[in-house]
Amino acid sequence: MGPRRLLLVGEGNFSFAAALSETLDSSVCLTATCLQHPAELARDPVARENLQRLRERGTEIRFCVDCTQLANAFEPQDREFDRIYFNFPHCGRKAGVAKNRKLLAKFFQSCVDVLAEEGEVHVALCRGQGGTSADKPQREWHNSWQVVAMAALGGLILSDVLPFRCEAVPGYKCTGYRSQDKSFHIEGALNHIFTRSLPFEGSQPRVFSIKLGDQWFSFSEPKALAGKLNRGFLEASSCHPIKIINEKLIVELGKIFPLKRLKCSFPLLPLEGTSVLPSWNCDSMSSFWINLHEDNSDSEFLNGEITKEMEDFLVSFSQFSIYKSPRRDGKEVHEGISGQAKVWLRSSLLVHVQAIIQAPDFLPGSLYILSGPVFRKCHILPFTMPAFHETLLILGFNQSLKDGCLPSLLNHLTGILDSFLTQTLPEGSMLSSSVEFVPQLNANNYMIHVKSHNFGPDCAKDLIIGSVTSSAANITHKDQYFVFVSINLDLLAMLTWGIADWRMLWTFDNRFMKKFVPGEIEPFKSYSLYPPCYVHDISFWLNEEKGFDELEFHTVARAVSQDTIISIQFLGRFHHPKTEQVSLCYRLTYQTCDKALTQQQVASMQSQFRKEIQQQLHVIPR
Repeated sequence: MGPRRLLLVGEGNFSFAAALSETLDSSVCLTATCLQHPAELARDPVARENLQRLRERGTEIRFCVDCTQLANAFEPQDREFDRIYFNFPHCGRKAGVAKNRKLLAKFFQSCVDVLAEEGEVHVALCRGQGGTSADKPQREWHNSWQVVAMAALGGLILSDVLPFRCEAVPGYKCTGYRSQDKSFHIEGALNHIFTRSLPFEGSQPRVFSIKLGDQWFSFSEPKALAGKLNRGFLEASSCHPIKIINEKLIVELGKIFPLKRLKCSFPLLPLEGTSVLPSWNCDSMSSFWINLHEDNSDSEFLNGEITKEMEDFLVSFSQFSIYKSPRRDGKEVHEGISGQAKVWLRSSLLVHVQAIIQAPDFLPGSLYILSGPVFRKCHILPFTMPAFHETLLILGFNQSLKDGCLPSLLNHLTGILDSFLTQTLPEGSMLSSSVEFVPQLNANNYMIHVKSHNFGPDCAKDLIIGSVTSSAANITHKDQYFVFVSINLDLLAMLTWGIADWRMLWTFDNRFMKKFVPGEIEPFKSYSLYPPCYVHDISFWLNEEKGFDELEFHTVARAVSQDTIISIQFLGRFHHPKTEQVSLCYRLTYQTCDKALTQQQVASMQSQFRKEIQQQLHVIPR
C-alpha cells in the first residue's frame, strides 16, 4: 500500500505541491506548508496561481509553519504522515554549512513528532551538499551538510538515495529562501530518503533463567554478546539467510552422502571435563565465561516476561551433564550445584566430536551434520565475529578408503560452495568466486579459503570460511578414519548475498528479513546507507604488575560500544624516560550498520570506555 498522507514543508511558490498533486491518486491526502505569511506570497503571481490550483483540488494549505517545530503546527490526531518532503532546504542569503546543518538537525528532530512509524522523510539537496558517497563529486566531510549525521539526531537513517528529477513533477520551479527569485542549481541534485532507526536500548544484555535438575539458575548475556544468545536463526520456523544457506548446503550434500542430522544443544558447556575435548579447541583465553546464580525468584517470570522462549533450550541444556564430571576411569561423578556454577560458551562445535563418534549407533559412511551457534572472543576486524553459526560435518570411513573418500568430499564441497558464491554475481560477469582448500603444516588438515568479488575490488581477497580436520582411528573405531569439516555459516551467507557487514545478520530490525525471499538469492541492499564514522583516540599507562591483554581490550570496546566500534588501530607505544612507565595509544572508529548513531552518543561511549578499561584492565587513562 502506498503513502496515504503526505506533508510538504518549506514550499516557496508552491509549484512542487501543485505539480505533485496532479500525479497523486484521489485517495492520497496532501498537506502543503510554508514558512511565509499569506501576505508575503500575494505579491508573487506564480505562487498565487499555484495556490489557486491547490485549493481547487482540495489540498490542505497551511502558512507560517516552522519545519523545525512541526508538532506545534498539528494536533495529535492530525499527525502520522507517511511521507514528509523538504526540497532544497536553506537558511537563506550566504548562510554557511554550519547554519544549514543546524536547520537540517532541527528539521529531522521535528519530523519524528509527526512521522508515521514506517514513514519516510524525503530531503532533496544540491550536488555535493549531502556529504555522502552518492554525491559525484563528493565534498570533504567538514565542507558538507553531513545530512546522515544530522538525521541521526532525530533517530533517522538514510535508506535510499535517488536522482532528483524535475521531469517527474512537470511545472516545478525551485526558489530560494522565502521565495527569492534566484533558484538553485539542481543539476546532479539527489533525493535522500530517511526512515526510523531502532533505538540502541534493544541491544542491552538480557537475563535468562535455566533449570538444572530441580534447581533454577539465572545468568546474563556477556555484554559483548548482547542480543546474540537464543536468537533461533536455525530453528524450523526461521527464514533467516543463515538458515536458508544451511538448508541448501545440507540438501546438496544429501545428494552425495547418506545424512544423519543431529540436534544441537544450548551452547553452555561445563567447566569440568574439558580434558576429553580436542586440544585445538581448548582455548580458554578466547572463551566467554558464564556464572550461573541460584535463582530463588518465581522461575516462570523474569523481568516481567515469561521465559517460555527458552523452553526448548532448557530441555536440551538440562539433559547436558553440567553437574556430572568424568573421573579418570570414565565413570561419572554427580556433583550437586549449590549457589553458583561457572560454565563457558562453546567456541566451536568440534567440542562435540568425541561424543558423536563414540556413540554406539554411529554409522561409518554416513555424513553426520550438526549446526548451531558458537561464541569466541576476537579482535575487532571486518570479517571476524564474536558470535556466528557453525555447521559441522563428520564423516567416518575405513582407513583403506582414505585416499579416495577425502578428495571426493573436498571436490564435492568445492562445487557446492562455488555454486553458492557465484549466484549473485552479475549475469555474464567474467568474475568468479574461487574455493580453495589450503593445506596446513599437518598435511591432513586444511583451511577453506574463498576469494569473492561480491564486496567489490577492495575486498577481493582470501577469506577463511572454515577448516577441514582429519583424525586417525580412536578406541571405539580402531579401523576408522575421520574427517571433520567446520563451516562458518554467517560468513558463507555474507558472501552469498553480498552482505558486507556481519553485524547486519544480528539486527533486530524487521526490514532485514524482508530483503529475503524463500527460494531466491538476490544481492542484498542495505536499508541504512552511508553511515558516518566517528574517530576517537585513547591512550593509557600500563600497570606492570597486571600486564595488558589486548584481546580483552577489544572485548571491552565491543561491549561498551554495543558493536559500533568497527576498527581499533594501534598508534604507538611511549616509554617515559624518568618514571619508566609505558603508555599505549589506540585509534577507535565508530560506525553502525543498521541504526542512527550520533556524535554525542559516541562521546558518551568513549567516556564510558575510559572508565571500563581502568576498572577491568587496570590501566590508567591519560
